[in-house]
This record gives sequence, structure tokens and C-alpha cells, in this order.
Amino acid sequence: MSKTIKRFLLAGLMSLSAAAIAIEFKADAPQRYTVVKGDTLWGISERFTNDPWQWPEIWYQNTQIQDPHLIFPGDEIGLVSIDGETRLTVTKRGDASRTVKLAPGTVKMQPTVRVEPIESAIPAIPMDAIQGFLRNHRVVAPEVLANAPRILSGAERHLLIGAGGRAYARGDFGDEVASVYAVYRQGQVYRDPQTREVLGLEALDIGIARVEAVNDDIVTIELERTNQQVAIGDRLLPTEDRAVQSRFIPKAASKPVNGQILAVSGGVSQVGQFDVVVLNRGERDGLEAGSVLLINKAGEVVYDRAAGERVQLPAERAGTMMVFRTFEKLSYALVMRATRPLSVGDRFEAPVSN
Repeated sequence: MSKTIKRFLLAGLMSLSAAAIAIEFKADAPQRYTVVKGDTLWGISERFTNDPWQWPEIWYQNTQIQDPHLIFPGDEIGLVSIDGETRLTVTKRGDASRTVKLAPGTVKMQPTVRVEPIESAIPAIPMDAIQGFLRNHRVVAPEVLANAPRILSGAERHLLIGAGGRAYARGDFGDEVASVYAVYRQGQVYRDPQTREVLGLEALDIGIARVEAVNDDIVTIELERTNQQVAIGDRLLPTEDRAVQSRFIPKAASKPVNGQILAVSGGVSQVGQFDVVVLNRGERDGLEAGSVLLINKAGEVVYDRAAGERVQLPAERAGTMMVFRTFEKLSYALVMRATRPLSVGDRFEAPVSN
């Protein structure tokens, strides 16, 4: 096969988009469904349509229902006709949703009703699969970690220090030493497979340290929490002042984007359902938390005996995943469905909203 034909086929493959798929409900979609504990927006969407990224298009914000964007166990949702279009909405609230959020940490209880906190609203995806990546993982430019203050020694010259232990740090703390630092260790450096651009360095969360004293350029710290023992050479970074997002809405991307799976949690090469993967696209490419992506498995290369040449078969959709945390140049996503064996290097594209 000529290089021109190969380029033509690859270009056609990359332009394949789910935007052409019409928004429609399943023929066997239930008229009513009562939400149960353990449900997710993704799973509920799949009860009514095969494409979870259609959730914003099929969901109707019922203004007569308080907090209609939140769904709780016990709520009844169902199909309704709005301006001639079939939509999905909350038709009746269950007991778990009868909570009024007044202020952070404050909940007003309604009489004779068992009340659960607002956090009991069902999530988009299984939160236990991504919790560590929301709170602990961090991606930075390589020079940020290289220039950060370092662990110089443990008390009594210990090489490894656990929670409750004391250590000494040295380096550029900036104009003012903070009271608390996060301890990180260098992880994998991610590069774009095609351009070789450095997309970021994964800083591995080791623990939290509180500053006890500052003597010239030596800072004494006490380790309050450790995931593993802190070692000489580990780095200190200011703790992140950010809210941990726990509510997502599956949605199509706002513009076309395609890329490649760079890595999977655990350092293996095979990818399965509910695995967290690293993608070579991020905020600058239009990805955001909630973006749904389609995974395409490259077709096999077979030999055409009549033509006497090798031919690559078309790629096929092999799964879906949802982005849950983004950085400038890369993202974390959770694989929600795998219809074929997946692996690092498989490509993805975004279904684009109409």
C-alpha cells in the first residue's frame, strides 16, 4: 500500500466522530426509575440511552424540584415530554434528598424525615476508583520538582522517616516558609508519543509535613502523615489550595479532540474497566472534568494475497472513558466500558456536541 493511501485512511479514521449518532432513547427505556444507593449518572444514563455523553441533552432541569441537578437514592426519575421532545427529569423526590444546604458544614433537618448530607447525591462515576487521584496525585513541570526544597536528613541521621518522625529540609523556600508542606517523590515523566514534548511529571504523594523551626537555611519538619516512608532527596511543595471536585456531569467535548493513552495506573500495559489512565491531552486541548472520550482500537494488519501487500484493517470502537481531572497538557480519565482488550497506546476521540 502506498504512503499516500495510508495517510488517506489514517485521516479518515481520525475524522470518525460520534457526532453523527442521533440522540435517541432506548426502545426498552423505562418510563420511571427509582434511584438506588450505588447508582451513578453514567449508569442511569445508560438505562435510557447507549451514549452517556448525551446526559446534558436528555436531562430536563425541573424548576419545581429543589436542586434539580442533584439526584439522590430514593428519587424517582422518568421520561416526560417538553415542547414536543422526550426528556428525562426528577418526577418525585425521595427522603434522602430532603436536605437544605445553608452553608459549608450546616444542614437544616426537615421534620420526621431521615436526613443525609448533601454529599449523598449520586456521583457520575464510582468515586472510590478515582479518590486517590483527585486528592493526592499531582502533575507539575519537571523543573518545579527539581527546584523544590529537599529532605536533607532524618533525625539522628535516619535515612527513612515515618509518620511522627522529624526531618530536616533545605532549599529554596521562597520569600516566606509556609507552615505546612506536601512531600513528593519524582514519578514518571510523560512525553507526547508523536511530538516528544514534555507534558508533565507525575509527583508521587508521600505525605504531609508541618514546619517546626527555621534555622538559617535549614528547616525542621515533623511528618504528620505518610503513605510510605519519606527518604532523603524527597521534595517539598506547598499544599494545593483547591477544591476537590466530586460531582461531574458526563458530556461531549466542545470541540474535536483526539489523542493517545500514555499510561495506566499500576505501571502495567493492559487496560480494563475502572482503570485510571493518563491521556496526552489536557486543558489546552479543550478537555475538562466530565468530558467523555471514545477509545478506538487500531485494526490488525493482514496480508492481501491477491494484491501481494499488507493492509491495516479499520479501527473499531473498543470502549469509553470519562475525564475526571485535567492539567494543562494531560489528563486523568476512568475507563467506564471496555468491549475489547485495551492497552497503552490505544487512541481516543471525543464525541462532539451538536
